[in-house]
Amino acid sequence: MRADAQRNAEKLRTAAAELFQERGLQVPLKEIARRAGVSHGTLYNLFGTREALIDEVVTDRAASLLDEAAQQALSFGDAWEGFAYYVGKVCELQATDPAVADLVGGRYPGAERLMTACGRTMDAAQQIVERAHEAGALRPDFTNVDLVFAFAANAMLSRATAATAWRRQIAFLLDGLRVEAARHTMPASELTPQQVHKALERLSNRTFGATTSS
Repeated sequence: MRADAQRNAEKLRTAAAELFQERGLQVPLKEIARRAGVSHGTLYNLFGTREALIDEVVTDRAASLLDEAAQQALSFGDAWEGFAYYVGKVCELQATDPAVADLVGGRYPGAERLMTACGRTMDAAQQIVERAHEAGALRPDFTNVDLVFAFAANAMLSRATAATAWRRQIAFLLDGLRVEAARHTMPASELTPQQVHKALERLSNRTFGATTSS
């Protein structure tokens, strides 16, 4: 790569990292190019697609934050405390970093590394949920899918309200998930993975609109 192309690529990485963190992964690519001081065409020539740019500048940082949250949760001696810590920490990351919220929601299936990180996050979440179940602390009918939807709801709430509004809702959620709070059976069965994927896709499109390359 020529020296001028390398400089432009670095400018684009910096601009993309800033805007993705400020506004989420749906930010128009033209705005990234504008902040970097290069043409829209230069961005496409150097990175090709939004997904490639996402994997280049977002995935490692966002995945590291989520991996750290899971490891910390699993280090708690008390399984409920670990579960509560994990829910609170992921929700905090969603509220303060829109790019993390998009990773948790799996919004960009074309970004292969991002989707791998998303899958790893869901695996860790399942481990944390199962650990709380085994300790008899978390109501037994609460599943990893329910946690995915809780995170999806928090992502929408944190974008639409003041920065700390989500904390109140998460406090209510956690109080209701303790095993002693399970006074009623769930009125519906758990969704299939395919249904979960479609539901999250619809929620994403309704909240943010269809993502375009512009």
